[in-house]
This record gives sequence, C-alpha cells and structure tokens, in this order.
Amino acid sequence: MPPVKSRRAEYTESTRDAVLDAAAELFVGRGYPRTSLDEVAAAARVTKGAIYHHFANKAALMTALIEREELDATRRTRAAFEDVAARDGAAAGAMAAIDEFLVQCSEPVYGALVFREAPLALGWTDWQACEEKYAVAVIEEVLGRLADDRVIAGPVGGTLVSMVFGMLGTAGQLLAATPDAEAPRVRDELHATFAAFLAGMRAPG
Repeated sequence: MPPVKSRRAEYTESTRDAVLDAAAELFVGRGYPRTSLDEVAAAARVTKGAIYHHFANKAALMTALIEREELDATRRTRAAFEDVAARDGAAAGAMAAIDEFLVQCSEPVYGALVFREAPLALGWTDWQACEEKYAVAVIEEVLGRLADDRVIAGPVGGTLVSMVFGMLGTAGQLLAATPDAEAPRVRDELHATFAAFLAGMRAPG
C-alpha cells in the first residue's frame, strides 16, 4: 500500500498542479513571451512566491510543463504501439504509434507547448535535449522491435534513430502550425510519408 500523503504534501502537490495548469493555458493562449509569472500566479490563485517555491524561473516552469506533456505523450505512444503490434505485428504497431503521435501534435496543448512555445522559451539546444530525453527511448524501442521482427535490417544505429527523431520533430512543428481544418489532410500526408519511409527500410528477403 502506498504511503498516505500528509495534508501539507497534498496541498503542495495541488498548488504545483494549479500553477502548471494555469501556465499551460496562458502559454498556449497568449504565448510564452507575452505571459508573466504575475499573470500565472493570478490565474492559479496563488502567490508569486508559491510559484518560486516550485520553479526557479519561467523557463523552469516551461520545462516542467514539457516534461508533464511528454510523459503522457510517450505513455500514449507506447500503448498504441504495443496494442497494435501484439495483434498485427511490429510494422502495423509502428504506424499506429506514429498516427497517435501525429494526433497529439494536433492537440492544442501538446502541439502548441512542445513545438511552438518551447523552442522560444528554452532555446533550440535545450529544447532538443528535453525532447530527446523522452522521444529517443521510444524510437529506439520501436525500431528495435522492427529489427527483431525482421521488418527492417538491423542492427539499429544512432544515425537511424537521429533521422527518425528529426522527421518526427519536423512533423510536430508542421502540425502545430497547421489550422484545425487542415490538420486531417496534413496528418494523412505525413502518415503516407512515414509509411513510404518504413517500406524503404524493409529487410531484404
């Protein structure tokens, strides 16, 4: 049985969640550069000191938001892969994982925060490092399964992982900038692109 949290611990956790929720709404709606911590505090109904208790600065707040979004995104992507791969094989699972990722990139919070606002907030290098922290492990797992099932030629090297990481990042930025009405068409085109890429990597024989 997990330990029972104290009332103080529950309050601290709820305060942190409230700050993250308020920051997400403001960063998406107004943009990271135009949002102040005073506005986040007001929206979360906490003091500015309460924000600094959890986050060193606005960039640290954005980093925590990205980590929260990526933990959920990688969980959903892995689940999509495993569910379909168990039934239809690794190749179908890989495409299901890609489709799940593309849908996430069209979602207002994930797409806007991760691919529109985070590069501005953290700078390109730190944003890439934050993305690699979560995405690379999933990419390696999926490519490894594809190689194990002889869908693609193995072994899987860092060059291929980096290429797929770059393709997914470009797709995410494209979808984050795509109007809602156009998103289904763009997702279909990206699906076809990734499917062609996977077909081109198929192991001989």
